[in-house]
Amino acid sequence: MAGISSGLATNYIYACTRMRVRRSLLIPREDYLRMLNMSLPEITRFIGETNYRSEIDELGTSFSGINLVEEALSWNLAKEYQSILELVPGELKYFTASYLRRWDIQNVVTILRGKMQGMRPGKIKEVLIPAGKLDKIALDRLIAEESPERVAEALKGERFYPVIERELPRAMETGSFAHLENELYKGYYARLVADATEGVKGGEIFLKYIRLEIDIRNIQNLFRLRAGHIREDVRELMIPGGSFKVEELQRLSGLEDQDEFIDALKRQVKMTPLLNALEAIRGTTAIHEIEVALTRVQLDQMERMSKRYPFSILPVIVYLEEKKYEVANLRALARGKEAGLPGERLQGYLVM
Repeated sequence: MAGISSGLATNYIYACTRMRVRRSLLIPREDYLRMLNMSLPEITRFIGETNYRSEIDELGTSFSGINLVEEALSWNLAKEYQSILELVPGELKYFTASYLRRWDIQNVVTILRGKMQGMRPGKIKEVLIPAGKLDKIALDRLIAEESPERVAEALKGERFYPVIERELPRAMETGSFAHLENELYKGYYARLVADATEGVKGGEIFLKYIRLEIDIRNIQNLFRLRAGHIREDVRELMIPGGSFKVEELQRLSGLEDQDEFIDALKRQVKMTPLLNALEAIRGTTAIHEIEVALTRVQLDQMERMSKRYPFSILPVIVYLEEKKYEVANLRALARGKEAGLPGERLQGYLVM
């Protein structure tokens, strides 16, 4: 806290303390285990007795079933993120706003996909999270556009517009937005690294976490590519800025034997929890189980880092991520129950 005025230091302490209080209100593991044995109506009632009560009550007259859960979760997450952005002071606000820009990418890609698939505007809107720079009004305007091309035109002036302009024709031709989405996220992480290194106080701590997130995302991508039997040049699919060089990730992707791949990956890793996780997933073939295991490592390391830097951006990011996964867990439970999936199968998709 050296170099920060006493008033701003007090605001930092207050904001970070509020994040810890909010974390204490997140749904605990034992409640997820209970919900695995509930029906969709029972899960909806349970959610309505938690911090999602106001959204469930407000939307209950217009929606029901899975649509009520989807809409309530989206509303709650957006409102929570917006309230946090109002709460955090100084540099914390700067880094929080930068970090939340990921939702602009998710929302825009969702709208583009929905337009290409001919989805109804209301259906697209249900899953949007207006938590980034593009607020609810801006997203509504994008949803009202007639085609993906018109959506792209409406985004002129946004920092990621050049990527959309360059990549949209390819996406429309192939029917896949995967490459466009990957390029957008590469630009997003490049911007985060730039924000962390341009001299703003607290940037070095922010950078520590961003590099961790890039590493986990790249490792997850390597496992996805292996599951898809993709062995060609994968360098353009990797995100620069982490502790792995892109050329090293390319070399690792070329290893065909799973044990050899994991052994080589472990030789590059210094983080004990990640080493343990890689060993634990050695015989796992289900990609969702691998991704969940790696995500748990990320959350665990975030928690360790936030305790080391208790009055920094890290407690804020820890809460943002844990809240995101709470919503993802509830959405997975609701969708799984609607699809009739058994609880033991659903459990493998939850980040607890």
